[in-house]
Amino acid sequence: MRPVPVRSGVRADDGDGQEVVRDQFGDHLDPMQSKREQATAGAASGQRGGAWAAWLDLPRPQRMRIRGCVAYVVLLTLIFIQPLTRLIVYAAHSDLHSHILLVPFIAGYLLYNQRGSLPAPCSRSVGGTLLLGGIGLAALAAGIGWRESLSVNDHLALMALAFVSFVAAGGFLFLGSKWMAAAAFPVAFLIFIVPLPDAAVNWLERASALASAEAAALYFNMAGTTLVRHGTVFELPGIVLAVAQECSGIRSSWVLFITSLLASHLFLRTPWRRFVLVAFVIPLGILRNGFRIMVIGLLCVHVGPHMIDSIIHRRGGPVFFALSLIPLFLLLWWLRHGERRG
Repeated sequence: MRPVPVRSGVRADDGDGQEVVRDQFGDHLDPMQSKREQATAGAASGQRGGAWAAWLDLPRPQRMRIRGCVAYVVLLTLIFIQPLTRLIVYAAHSDLHSHILLVPFIAGYLLYNQRGSLPAPCSRSVGGTLLLGGIGLAALAAGIGWRESLSVNDHLALMALAFVSFVAAGGFLFLGSKWMAAAAFPVAFLIFIVPLPDAAVNWLERASALASAEAAALYFNMAGTTLVRHGTVFELPGIVLAVAQECSGIRSSWVLFITSLLASHLFLRTPWRRFVLVAFVIPLGILRNGFRIMVIGLLCVHVGPHMIDSIIHRRGGPVFFALSLIPLFLLLWWLRHGERRG
């Protein structure tokens, strides 16, 4: 390496009454260029040191609280590493719970996105710590005590609930109630790493199948298709369709619900508009699944009964899910437009 000479400028009069800037080698320097270079260097230095400087500016007790919270979450993760690993493997092979793999990253992004508005860590909240800690202990005790009688899904749900509860309890313990209130949505979003219990899934599938059958009957009548209906069974010309629980569309509806929650949090501010967007998912999911049943039924009638085994029936869920995003985002645009005008 060799030293690079630093060009430092000095001001002088050029003899005509005009001030010039010369460096130590006698060369002319542009004053405006020198100022721009100084400003650019200062901005770059500020960007590099902004986060670190903000960290150093925090009082020592606050830094200790943040360090303690990070250490607590790391230790808690190591303690729960076995059930969390099983949860990851389970979610990776589940159609209904595959979204679990993305939840921690989304929650982390939401926290990072609102880092500027989060208050400084304050005194601990004993009430919040005890409440969430109690829920975590109850879920952990149930998961361990009833493990032999529980399904894999329900056991993982209890262990995941215990983990999330303990994480939230640590937030109240180290960061305080004001910080947790400001970060309520990202922290609460972690609840979606908890798999839906089997009983809840069965109830939702039955309710969705019945409602989807009603929607499909409406579509068939609008299309002028002759049919005889017995509950969730449709006798169509040349084929009989039964809307089973597996055809309820609960998987895509659940993801649609999570998507609406995220969108309402990120793009809307008024509570009633957020509620409208999220509540819209219920009829949207029913109408979308009824439309899918109608499309498959018409294909079986007009193309052939073999269409019941086509890719549209077996793998067409993502296509209809993408179609359902169109009215959801149109409603989001309308609500956001009204919010801006108001």
